[in-house]
Amino acid sequence: MSSGLNKPSEQKLKTDTTDFNKALPLHIATLIDVRAGKAMPFAREQMSAIDKAPIKAPVTVNFMGLTTDEQADRRHHGGPLKAVHQMPTATYGKVNAEFNLNVRIGTLGENLISEAVDGLPEMDETTVCIGDVFQYGNEKVDGSASVQLRLVQPRRPCYKINDQIGQFTKVPNIASWITKQGIAGWYFEVVRDGIISADLPVYLIERPYPFATLDVLWQLSNSKDKFDAEIIEPWLTIECLEDSWKKVLAKKVKQV
Repeated sequence: MSSGLNKPSEQKLKTDTTDFNKALPLHIATLIDVRAGKAMPFAREQMSAIDKAPIKAPVTVNFMGLTTDEQADRRHHGGPLKAVHQMPTATYGKVNAEFNLNVRIGTLGENLISEAVDGLPEMDETTVCIGDVFQYGNEKVDGSASVQLRLVQPRRPCYKINDQIGQFTKVPNIASWITKQGIAGWYFEVVRDGIISADLPVYLIERPYPFATLDVLWQLSNSKDKFDAEIIEPWLTIECLEDSWKKVLAKKVKQV
């Protein structure tokens, strides 16, 4: 197995996102799958809606997320700052290769799955940024406004990933491995309600913080090192970054 999170360096922290730093709006992907789940009996005598199934018909999205989606544990999942979860399909390839598994898409709780277009890179932790606003569809979908979502935080994998994949393997603590890799996807808040469905075009319409890629945020947050204030302080000024991440980053500043 690989060693996990590498020690960040100044060079690694300068992630190149030039492929998406073009005139906006930019058509970057196609939404190939929309998924939702119902809370069902799960491991440890609990309920969970981590298993997401494809939605065949258009579905409404409001400030709490997809109206057909559920979260059993509202303390740690769901809510306006975790309204919609997107994760690259590459996460499954990495997990399956590392642990010799065949975990299917939708097993880890994602609502949206996209596919890159026009030779652009896939939406993943190296190419999306905190504060990015994405529009799913053209201006009108079935007579309703298209959905707009703002990326506000990475996803923190929890023990339910272990219990979920534990149906297929006895490999312990896969969630810890995913955490170290920083490949669990991200959460959106809803900027504009609307209707969403598979096969819609995905547009990047705002990128206010092109430095703020998720892989860099993950490296900074999980490093045991301290960093110069000039590296950390720009992150603390990002208004939409969820507060718990700012608290972690604030502790990473070197004391003069």
